[in-house]
Amino acid sequence: MGLLQGGMDFGILKKEFRQAIYKEAQPMQENMTLQVIAHVENDYTGKFGIPRQSGMVGAVSEIVFMPEYRDANALRGIEGYTHLWLIWGFHKFHDTKWSPMVKPPRLGGNKRMGVFATRSPNRPNKLGLSSVELVGVEQRPGKGTVLLVRGADMMHGTPVYDIKPYVAFVDSHPEASNGWADAKKDYRLEVEIPQELLEQIPEAKREAVQEILALDPRPAYQQDPTAPYGVSYGGQDIRFRVVDGCVHVFEIAQEDATHLK
Repeated sequence: MGLLQGGMDFGILKKEFRQAIYKEAQPMQENMTLQVIAHVENDYTGKFGIPRQSGMVGAVSEIVFMPEYRDANALRGIEGYTHLWLIWGFHKFHDTKWSPMVKPPRLGGNKRMGVFATRSPNRPNKLGLSSVELVGVEQRPGKGTVLLVRGADMMHGTPVYDIKPYVAFVDSHPEASNGWADAKKDYRLEVEIPQELLEQIPEAKREAVQEILALDPRPAYQQDPTAPYGVSYGGQDIRFRVVDGCVHVFEIAQEDATHLK
């Protein structure tokens, strides 16, 4: 075999070139395995009552990394951002099938929309995407570096698959159309909590509880004013009824500790 100038074997070069072409010709990988890099820790201990979108309730959650991802270098520079994107999984949605059409609860449960025109968990890949405010980066014993974020719409224990910075000049589109969701964006209820019940809620959690109830966690098709409902938040079961556009809290009970695990 001939040698190129500098002593390189021409035959070896041809072989490496053929291998590179073959590699490029291989079909694209159709499936991939996602690694859980972190979990969410917060006061949303049940699915009922979790905000339907991120940023609607100002409660703070912690993003706690798995041991193998607790390298502080992976977070270097993150404190320079005010907001983050979280890619996460609907771990409490166990239906393995997906549906091309879904019934969004906010539309009364009787109108169908294409799944890709909604944020329903009933999708081919059970992934969620949330924009949250980064309010702190702290060291915690036994947890390493923890991210404190405000506005999460995920329950306690939610797996997080990736974190990316929110970059306002490319991610923000104030002129964007909101489709069918636009008609529901300002919907709120009045909230009445008797003083003796309000005092049972830790002061630091009261604002979040009122925000959650004001968003009306009920499916839109449930309008019976006599029906009782319960929201699990912060270790408490907050029970209420809705009458004439107002949430009336009538009882607060402590949650079963096993429900928090």
